[in-house]
This record gives sequence, structure tokens and C-alpha cells, in this order.
Amino acid sequence: MRIEHIALWTRDLEKSKRFYCEYFGGEAGGMYRNEETGFRSYFIRFESGARLEIMTEPAVEERRNRDEGFFGYSHLAFAVGSEAGVDELTARLVAGGYPAISGPRRTGDGYYESCVPDPDGNRVEITV
Repeated sequence: MRIEHIALWTRDLEKSKRFYCEYFGGEAGGMYRNEETGFRSYFIRFESGARLEIMTEPAVEERRNRDEGFFGYSHLAFAVGSEAGVDELTARLVAGGYPAISGPRRTGDGYYESCVPDPDGNRVEITV
């Protein structure tokens, strides 16, 4: 068994697509649109084969304010292969306007990581 994909709501679909493709090497497929509801999404595939679906719809803020389907998400983690990679990507993100929430640092359980927000404030962890 494997996780097929993770899905995130976003306020700005194109900005989120650029974030995950530019900084994390994702490749976006074509946009899916439901003209009836206004729902739009992209699937973004990463080198490992993992996929992220980013989604939006006209009522996304209203849904978020009611906490429908938003409880439980903590962060999405990307492994970059080395401590130097964590440092480099974190520096690129900070230079791009995404402040480091934490790190780069070594955690109590031995991980070397940093954490930055995506365009919607979702936490993205960068680890070895």
C-alpha cells in the first residue's frame, strides 16, 4: 500500500504551483476545472513519484473559516539529501520572501531540518 497523493487547499492556485515547482522541483500537470462549481486543481509530481494536489474554489476562505476539512494537517516534508541542501534551499526560500519558521537546526531526535511557510501559510519542512 502507498499514499496516492496529498491534497491542500490554496487561495492562489498559480502562486502555489510556482512555489512547489520552483523550490521543490515539482512538475505540474494540466489544470483541472469544474466549470459548474468553480473548483480548479493541479497535480504536482515530484522526483520520488509522490504527488501533491493543490486545489481552490470560490468558497475556499469560507470553508477554511468554518474549519471544514482543515483539522489535523501539520506539515509536508521534503528530503533534500544533505545538511548543505537544507541550508541552501532554506536560504533560497528566505531570499524569495518565505521566512524560516525554524532552523536550519538539529532536533532532539537527530533530524536536521528547517521549516518555512508556503504561500498559504502551510508549514513545509525541509530535511536531509
